[in-house]
Amino acid sequence: MNANPLKSVFKIITISLFVMLLSACQNESYKENVSVADTAVSEEYEAVTSKTEPSTSAIPNNLKIIKSANARYKVKHVKVATKKIKQIALNFDAYISDLRFQNDLYRIENRFTVKVPQQHFDAMMDSISAIVEFIEYENITTQDVTEEYIDIETRLKTKLEVKQRYETILRQKAKTVEEILATEEKLRVIQEEIESEQGRLKYLTNKVAYSTIQIDLYETVDYKEEPTSYKKSFWSKTKEGLVFGWNFIETIVLGIIHIWPFIILGSLLFFVIKKRIKK
Repeated sequence: MNANPLKSVFKIITISLFVMLLSACQNESYKENVSVADTAVSEEYEAVTSKTEPSTSAIPNNLKIIKSANARYKVKHVKVATKKIKQIALNFDAYISDLRFQNDLYRIENRFTVKVPQQHFDAMMDSISAIVEFIEYENITTQDVTEEYIDIETRLKTKLEVKQRYETILRQKAKTVEEILATEEKLRVIQEEIESEQGRLKYLTNKVAYSTIQIDLYETVDYKEEPTSYKKSFWSKTKEGLVFGWNFIETIVLGIIHIWPFIILGSLLFFVIKKRIKK
């Protein structure tokens, strides 16, 4: 009778120890699993971060920047400086447009526009500054059109997809005349929108690719008071006399050519009348 209670107590103690040992193992396994999971999440976060975070070296290639400059320089000789700038532009694959030359009593000016590839913009500005006598001002502006550029590309891609769907409908599903005309009208509208987006995208691409530099060159000259009257020289009068004589001869010849029928008719009448008088 006494052995049975002892056996029961021993079983209870054994079961309790087994339960405690099992619980400890489970806790240890849980901790290990949590540690492994945290490590995996951390590694995944680092991988995603390294992929999504843009590098500083890649940013300039993705930006769409329009550069432009407006500068005014004093030079010793406008024509010489203009020739040098043309050579500089040629070295940087640039070209000059809208050249306007002005010469008055106290100043000679030359205004023109230079279109230069964006990658050569700074070098071009530095090269021009090196050959001038005095920099009156240099204004450089930049316009970031990256957002607009990406927005146009996205909308253009969507509209091209919509156009493709309409073309599929027109080929496969439009059966009646009304359905065909309605689909063609939608295709016309979407095509006009696509062409408009493509035109804007091309414009931005050209503006980004080529920067604009507006240059004003000027040189000062000694002021000369404008004369109230001009006296012609002997050679000027001789030249005018020769021109007048030639013009007079030319007028007479052209006049004879214009009235040649009347001259012939008058000559015939003269001979007829003369012959009758003799008879």
